[in-house]
Amino acid sequence: MEKKVYLIENLDCANCAAQVEAKLNTLPEVKEAVLTYATGQLRITAEDPDSLLPLLQKAARAVEPEVVIRPRDASGQPHSAGDDHEHHHEHGHDHNHEHHHDHDHEGHEHGEEQESPLPLLLGAGLFVLGLILEALSLKWVGLFCYVAAYVVLGAKIVWTAVTGLVRGRVFDENFLMSLASLGAFFIGEYPEAVGVMLFYRIGEYFEDVAVARSRSRIMEAVDLRPEVVTVPDGDGVRQIPAAQAKVGDTVLVRPGDRIPLDGVVLTGTSRLDTAPITGEPVPVPVGPGDAVTSGCVNTSGQLTVRVEKPLSESMVSRILDAVENAAASKPKIDRFITRFAKVYTPVVVAAAIAVAVIPSLVDGNWNYWVYTALSFLVMSCPCALVLSVPLAFFSGIGAGSKQGILFKGGASIEAMAGIRAVALDKTGTVTKGEFVVQEVQGREDLLSVCASCEQFSTHPIAGSIVAAAKERGLPICAPEGLEELSGRGIRARVNGLAVLCGNEKLMAENGIDPAAFHPTGAGTHVLVAVDGKPAGWLRIADTLKPDAKDAVARLKAGGVTPVMLTGDGAQSAGQVAQAVGIEQVHARLLPEEKLARLQELRQQVGPTMFVGDGINDAPVLSGADVGAAMGTGADAAIEAADVVYMTGSVDAIPASLAIARRTRRIAMENVVFALAVKLAVMLLGLFGHASMWMAVFADTGVAMLCILNSIRGQRPVAADNARGSRR
Repeated sequence: MEKKVYLIENLDCANCAAQVEAKLNTLPEVKEAVLTYATGQLRITAEDPDSLLPLLQKAARAVEPEVVIRPRDASGQPHSAGDDHEHHHEHGHDHNHEHHHDHDHEGHEHGEEQESPLPLLLGAGLFVLGLILEALSLKWVGLFCYVAAYVVLGAKIVWTAVTGLVRGRVFDENFLMSLASLGAFFIGEYPEAVGVMLFYRIGEYFEDVAVARSRSRIMEAVDLRPEVVTVPDGDGVRQIPAAQAKVGDTVLVRPGDRIPLDGVVLTGTSRLDTAPITGEPVPVPVGPGDAVTSGCVNTSGQLTVRVEKPLSESMVSRILDAVENAAASKPKIDRFITRFAKVYTPVVVAAAIAVAVIPSLVDGNWNYWVYTALSFLVMSCPCALVLSVPLAFFSGIGAGSKQGILFKGGASIEAMAGIRAVALDKTGTVTKGEFVVQEVQGREDLLSVCASCEQFSTHPIAGSIVAAAKERGLPICAPEGLEELSGRGIRARVNGLAVLCGNEKLMAENGIDPAAFHPTGAGTHVLVAVDGKPAGWLRIADTLKPDAKDAVARLKAGGVTPVMLTGDGAQSAGQVAQAVGIEQVHARLLPEEKLARLQELRQQVGPTMFVGDGINDAPVLSGADVGAAMGTGADAAIEAADVVYMTGSVDAIPASLAIARRTRRIAMENVVFALAVKLAVMLLGLFGHASMWMAVFADTGVAMLCILNSIRGQRPVAADNARGSRR
């Protein structure tokens, strides 16, 4: 099975998007279709998605005649991208404005064409003229103005309704609006008929503009891909498309440019503003040999950089993919609302028919009850409901990405909003993972023997032992046999000696009494045995992350229980936990024991999040309600996680929980508000206060307010905001 992303254009509303998605999912050739209205993208899982394009197009057009589905090219940009902005690059400056976001703007071009304000202004003018003429008792001339205004404003909607009806779409909002407004004409409510159509069109126009702006603001913040890169060419420079740059190529990065692709500095020194990628405000110094991440801004000196990863694998593409994937992964509430909308519309339409007929048969006041029923029809459009949830979550995803917090999906944000406990790994999560050998006790060549065993291990402690040996100029030889034992240490043969380096468990398993070592001092102790006898120990200490204590305090203030789960010794874990204010500590845990502790914690406290950074954390990350990885950690952990903290700062944990809670709150506010207003207007109608104006507000007005409410979710969360985020 292959997954492929296409751009989808000319979608009028979130509800139409849901209907197109449902239609595509009925095709036997398609395993899964996910249409994301917020990003204007269609994700197809099938054997050969490209060969299905004509079929997909046909199926989508059966629902929405205007819809266009088209592929993206290899760089992830639409085929038409790139030509008209090429001239920006003459000076190679400031790549942050160069790539343009065709996938959001183009997806909404139809919005600008179709909803040009001119017909709205002309229709509004004719409507006002009709009102004036009616007030002057020139009824027939006024009626002519109303009809003209209705044709200008409603012709397209009525035509779409008719074509939809031919396709069997009874509950299409164009049909419902046409029926309601023509019904008002039929019962002689001419100003209402035109007014309803006018306000509906105005609402749709602003809705389109707001969604397009919200979309482009988020996508521009996360789409940092360059279109071209500058490469040295003889004495001068030339520019090539970024997608054509290969591993090993040299690119020139001038002051003010973004680093275009992940690579290593060859020449030059500078400071990099990493805020666009990690949210970290302090510039980082770089020089020859340093790795640089695409998307960061080169602030001072000129650099040449050797490309280590092509555009498709560089950080700028990975972040964009993460945000697009996150928008496509729908939370439960979104799926529920989409299903609810399918039921809501027929129920309200049925209620409208009942309201038109039953009371009229009792009191004979057909005009009034038909009018009330028409206002029900206007409110039966589910657009405000369907739009309110995904946009709130998309805004949350955008807010996170601006702070270097990558949510992998709406579902992970939803799960995070309910988190009651956070289990933190110690090394690399609460501490920097920068280990330094503080003390060596035992035989003279202990450090050299130990470094020989540890030189191939990826564990930070192993790295610090090797670094300490190199620093002191000690010989490091290749071991004859080597076995790494997860959670215990290493067994190896060095210069004919049988060496064991590791913790007390390793010694006990091999019949050596751990009590014989007598290690002292705070930190991690590596015990060393040679030929079955204790040979000495090394003490290695880690440094705390500066924001750890404050972040733990913020978690507690937000009603979340912090717990430490670590494979390290009880002494060092206890000291670190005490320093940052964590009361519950579980030390000396193997990966499977971490998972067991996590399950216990979940039963005691409630939904639990695990934050780790190591390869051995992947099973625990998958097993937690929410798994979070430090972006500074192992790739396996980042892959398995639901959320990634690019900065590696502990502060990002309470910030992400605050964003998740705010996002869920905004989504719930939108749903409750949309339903409450619609219900209130329906009840007013039943009690003799019907108004089609109110009905239009209950539809498009509410959608507009829901969008504006969702846009609040794009604001970054201030450091102190997490405290009050449980309101």
